[in-house]
Amino acid sequence: MGDIKKIIKNPLLLFGSLGHRGFFNWMSDEQYLKILYKTRMGKPLNLDNPQTFNEKLQWLKLYDHNPEYTTMVDKYAAKKWVADRIGGEYIIPTLGVWEHFDDIDFDKLPDQFVLKCNHDSGGLVICRNKSKLDINSARKKINKCLKHNYYWGNREWPYKNVQPCIIAEKYMEDTASKNLSESERCLTDYKFFCFNGIPKIVYISKDHASEPRTDFFDMEYAHLPLRMRDPNSETPPAKPNNFGEMKELAEVLSKGIPFLRVDFYSVDGKIYAGELTFYHCSGFAPIFPKEWEVKLGEWIELPNSAWGGTR
Repeated sequence: MGDIKKIIKNPLLLFGSLGHRGFFNWMSDEQYLKILYKTRMGKPLNLDNPQTFNEKLQWLKLYDHNPEYTTMVDKYAAKKWVADRIGGEYIIPTLGVWEHFDDIDFDKLPDQFVLKCNHDSGGLVICRNKSKLDINSARKKINKCLKHNYYWGNREWPYKNVQPCIIAEKYMEDTASKNLSESERCLTDYKFFCFNGIPKIVYISKDHASEPRTDFFDMEYAHLPLRMRDPNSETPPAKPNNFGEMKELAEVLSKGIPFLRVDFYSVDGKIYAGELTFYHCSGFAPIFPKEWEVKLGEWIELPNSAWGGTR
């Protein structure tokens, strides 16, 4: 009921929802993003002289079109891209790849695994006990994601031409989390915000927890007075022993890119690469306090083209 009241007061809130369903595919990316930004952020999008972090991410969507980015956002193709740069030991093992859900032979999969789509965000099925897996529910979720072109919702152009597929990965879990409830048994994400190959801050979260908490630290691991979508933890997470190694790997993977969020997991002290993200929260995450939105924006040097110069 609360959502309905919000829409009645501001019908533009329907815009994003309808956009994800393809109702505005006829709009240019610039037209669409200007309306969506106004809807979500409550202010006009300044593309002529972008200053804030979120404004610059929208600018990069429109004007920084390096073809390599499509490989980097493809969760299957990115495995080789990352391995070629930092080594295969940092890659979560792949158990299988399929174009169609009904091609999956579940008898050949281990008791625990993760299914995901390679081309979107959200197409994820975590199986901790194969005997309890609801295959019909998994099929419905994965097939819905396979039909969806993730690009259209927020115009993140690298996703536009990713060929959808399903991948199964090894189930990863820290030994220390085995005694936790199922809702809390999720990996900790270490998300490094990198600017032209220089990690500046790390965002630590448990995105799939029942009550997500996030904390930001600088590269000396000082806790920052910064918040985005979720509240900070009551007790900030301790610095992992392999923090320095993760930082060095993030530098390698983000070299030459105006902004890249490089995600890692640390499982029993071993580092595994997660996603490579060009547009954190698609450039629609309110940042508190407000001065940090400008500070993060100052760290992004916009290229004159995809291959040289800054503005």
